Amino acid sequence: MNIHEYQAKELLAKFGVPVPAGHAALTVDEAVAAAGKLPGPLYVVKAQIHAGGRGKGKFKELGPDAKGGVRLAKTLDEVKAHAADMLGNTLVTIQTGEAGKQVNRLYVTDGVDIEKEFYLALLVDRATGRVAFVVSTEGGMDIETVAHDTPEKIHTFDVDPATGFMPHHGRAVAKALELSGDLAKQAQNVAAKLYDAFLGTDASQIEINPLAITGDNKLMVLDAKVGFDSNAMFRHKDLLELRDETEEDPMELEASKYDLAYIKLDGDIGCMVNGAGLAMATMDIIKLNGMFPANFLDVGGGANKEKVTAAFKIILSDPAVKGILVNIFGGIMRCDIIADGIVAAAKEVNLGVPLVVRLEGTNVEEGKKILAESGLPIVPANDLGDAAKKIVAQVKEAA
Repeated sequence: MNIHEYQAKELLAKFGVPVPAGHAALTVDEAVAAAGKLPGPLYVVKAQIHAGGRGKGKFKELGPDAKGGVRLAKTLDEVKAHAADMLGNTLVTIQTGEAGKQVNRLYVTDGVDIEKEFYLALLVDRATGRVAFVVSTEGGMDIETVAHDTPEKIHTFDVDPATGFMPHHGRAVAKALELSGDLAKQAQNVAAKLYDAFLGTDASQIEINPLAITGDNKLMVLDAKVGFDSNAMFRHKDLLELRDETEEDPMELEASKYDLAYIKLDGDIGCMVNGAGLAMATMDIIKLNGMFPANFLDVGGGANKEKVTAAFKIILSDPAVKGILVNIFGGIMRCDIIADGIVAAAKEVNLGVPLVVRLEGTNVEEGKKILAESGLPIVPANDLGDAAKKIVAQVKEAA
């Protein structure tokens, strides 16, 4: 689960992380009022969407010469003009894709005199199972570009959970940022607070870009991107309240209501599978046969008829889907339940694309019988290879 920048900063501030003063706004008038609460004379008006690259982004409705989603303002009138430009319009960044995202919220912060910018992030290192720090002197830039062009400027180390964050970790951060004296002590303190925030919220990522030295020689978090482990949110009801469902893909949001593991992809063959490994293999074999999967969808081992029906309808709600491949291995899951769900959903939504189904395992014969007697144009498959070839052939023939 991701949250907006203003929410991330408010959360980090509770752990003692230094952030500039700022207020969220949903309307132009609220943005002006927010700026009026700040000392000024410089304000920063930021579009709030779940995507990076906002400053370099462009608004679809404003033309190629318009400013991006992060703008400076020296007067309340400028704040008002920027807010009017942004709210309700579509911001396209390197991370949103061409579709962009509509801006429904703004964050108005106090302007800061920046002397130097750094990059600092915490994430889970899957190789070690530990929290890792990623640190660079090259802040304010796309970290991917830094990693590609000057990888030696990125420093990474992890923290042993048995000891937790220790003074030497703080010194490592300060050294990587090439800081000394009081600034080094500030860097150690910021790193320790961020580590506390990471563990205290079950975060999956905290990205600070930039972490800046201000004109009065203070370290300040000027932008923050925070994501959480969704599996741990049952422990954090307060964090769940920060969720902005308008920022999520509608199909992924619908899938979450039924506890379905669904991720939309860019292909044209919808997949419904039970088991993450089997789902990955299914997507691979579709690509091997010359087409691309439209989604990852794992219905899990304990799905019922209603859950399967919902999964099928979610796949069909994607206009890019030109065919569907169902690949079920019935261990815990029974093939007849899958078949009932497929038939119910296909009849309810008026199936209009080719459908290939491969069933194997518990109650497989009962499942195949249900499909055969459904009266629907369902193509059975003997194994996964056969299923992939058939769905690709069916889609190409329908085209």
